[in-house]
Amino acid sequence: MNDLTPTRGPRPQAQDKRPLPASLRRNAPLVPVDSAGGQALAAVIAILTFLAALCAGGAELVASSSTQWRSDVAREVTIQVRPNPQRSMDDDVARAVALARQTPGIEETQAFSKAESERLLEPWLGTGLDFNDLPVPRLIVLKLEAGAKPDFTKLRQSLREQVPGASLDDHALWVSRLSTMANTIIGVGVVLVALVLLAAGLAVTFATRGAMAGNREVVDVLHFVGATDDFIAREFQRRFFKLGLRGSAAGAGAALAMTIGLGLLTQSWRASPAGDQLEALFGSFNIGWRGYLVVILIALAVALITGIVSRLTVRRFLNGNG
Repeated sequence: MNDLTPTRGPRPQAQDKRPLPASLRRNAPLVPVDSAGGQALAAVIAILTFLAALCAGGAELVASSSTQWRSDVAREVTIQVRPNPQRSMDDDVARAVALARQTPGIEETQAFSKAESERLLEPWLGTGLDFNDLPVPRLIVLKLEAGAKPDFTKLRQSLREQVPGASLDDHALWVSRLSTMANTIIGVGVVLVALVLLAAGLAVTFATRGAMAGNREVVDVLHFVGATDDFIAREFQRRFFKLGLRGSAAGAGAALAMTIGLGLLTQSWRASPAGDQLEALFGSFNIGWRGYLVVILIALAVALITGIVSRLTVRRFLNGNG
């Protein structure tokens, strides 16, 4: 007797419940910026922005300080009266002061005494020296009116005729040297900022190519469902722009905090000789509203470079592998 009991087939296996990769889950970003690579790139961008902001802030500080230096130097003219054994030094100084006061455009005259003139030599020759046997010249400082341009040619001729041994120095050479020095420092700062921005672009390029290689399956799926290269490039640009903005904001904030801290530190040193020298060279370490604006613009520029470079890198990658 045949067994009519129907035979049972193999029991179906349980459905595979393994979770999908994080990059393929619903609502998962195409470019995860919170990964280890994204955090490292944000740190690199923050460091580069910090360096670029310091270079730009330093250039702005030198530019503002040099403008003040040149303004102060250009508003002062010096008359030097050399001693003559056959003439009275005091009479020559008084005559030079009278000629200077007769010149239109000169606001104030200050004649240094013999003791004050000798004190000017102490930083180079030291203190406690006897200057009686040395032919120490006398100085007369002339302060010019704002915007005035006195006729120094006529004043030089009058001094040459009436006060032998007197000479007029309008500090034009010093103003030229200060301008050259300031422009050189500003140029170096601009070049350094450009190099830092270039380094940021290169870092973003390598990071984008790494992200493309790590998300190759996601890109293939997007192409399969009809996504265009422009859509993928925009997605990368949006994600990297946010990452760059976060890193650049951190770097710019650190640079501004350091600038403010240096300003407060110099204020506490103001009473000391070192603080006086620093304030004479760099002012109060205040970059002003223009310096703050430059730092903010650099942070925005770094974020924009991050987004644009990532977009261009993705398009080139897709076109080269399409």
